[in-house]
Amino acid sequence: MRLERSSSRAVHPQGSALIITLWVAFGLVALALYFGNSSALDLRSAENRAASLAAEQALEGAARYAAYLLTKLEQPGVLPDPKTYQAEAVLVGGATFWFIGRDPKLSQVTTDLPYFALVDEASKLNLNTATAAMLELLPRMTPELAAAIVDWRDADSEVTELGAEEDTYLLRNPAYYCKNAPFESIDELRLLNGAEPELLFGEDLNRNGVLDLNENDGAVTLPVDDRNGRLDPGLLEYVTAYTREPLTSTNGTARLNIRQNAAQNQQLRTLLETNLGGSRAGQILGQLGGGAINSVLEFFIRSRMTVDEFTLIEGELYSAQGNAAPEGRVNINTASETVLACIPGIGPELAPSLIAYRESNAGKLNTVAWAAEILGPQNSARAGRFITGRSYQFSADVAAVGPLGRGYRRTRFVLDVGTGTPRIIYRQDLSDFGWALGKQARLQQQQLAMNPR
Repeated sequence: MRLERSSSRAVHPQGSALIITLWVAFGLVALALYFGNSSALDLRSAENRAASLAAEQALEGAARYAAYLLTKLEQPGVLPDPKTYQAEAVLVGGATFWFIGRDPKLSQVTTDLPYFALVDEASKLNLNTATAAMLELLPRMTPELAAAIVDWRDADSEVTELGAEEDTYLLRNPAYYCKNAPFESIDELRLLNGAEPELLFGEDLNRNGVLDLNENDGAVTLPVDDRNGRLDPGLLEYVTAYTREPLTSTNGTARLNIRQNAAQNQQLRTLLETNLGGSRAGQILGQLGGGAINSVLEFFIRSRMTVDEFTLIEGELYSAQGNAAPEGRVNINTASETVLACIPGIGPELAPSLIAYRESNAGKLNTVAWAAEILGPQNSARAGRFITGRSYQFSADVAAVGPLGRGYRRTRFVLDVGTGTPRIIYRQDLSDFGWALGKQARLQQQQLAMNPR
């Protein structure tokens, strides 16, 4: 009996040691797994950070590429044809970028495939110059918001009918004053009375001009849409704050203001003689007659020049009161039907005819002169001071990803070529608006991540 008890006691310490050893081994394995997982997470975080940095550098490279394209324009003031440059999935080292554009041929977006190109800012209405009546013709615009836009940009504190001045904005929390100065960006609209998100963004919540899945599913996901298979964009799609014509041409010489006494202007005579010869210059000056010329289009009509002749000198002419640079002119060669319908003398009645003519003569129209044939003399006189055939501000909405499709970034740049050398006058980080390249590009990037080259 004593022998058995002694034997039991001898075995017990060995069992305890085994249990302790197992617990120690388990702890070491857990620590190894923890530190291994932590290292893997740190590695993934470092890779994502590196991809984000690569994407940001790709954005900067895209902005420089856009500036380069705008220095190489075949004709100053004319939007470059997307077929002549790279705009989709452009490689920069291990990163990739895209120019998110708008298809000028589509009046209604019904596809989830993005269009890639630079965008002409002069294809939009300028918030600083468009009248309240013009603004009210935009989709989703209300009379109250149109009046608030006028009150925000004017220099006085008098309230426009249905508008809003500081008395309205000082009641908000936090309170702020009415700006009473020009818009510096279209996103200032968010501050205005009556500027509800559904008016500004419409169904295009990520502002990419594409009918994404969440923008065609009713009330399932934001934004709330009508699920009709057609993108209904908000006001931000149709407005700008940047369009301004320069007072000098690309070679540094002063452009001609033809508002007064054009027929007696010696500089105009010299310009015509240089491009068309003395005899033809005399004929044109004789046909202009006296009195003010209120627009470049009116000059074309009164001069009875051919379109080819006019194209040679159009870039050297402008019409404005005083010495101020003309602002807010809409480029009739790039504006959508929606924007053209807002212009006096064009309206919803003639806008479709302009678009139809433009599409049937694609690539041949780089002047404002052709519009005279569609509008006629009376409507040309009304529309002339609101339209142009030249553009000097362009936007590059750039989306980029780093290696293996990671690190998505998006920035919108606005470039001004009015001084000859393109310069960035505005930039906005749009990364928080989410993926903007459509379903197909997302699948391609996911496949690349799973099967790296």
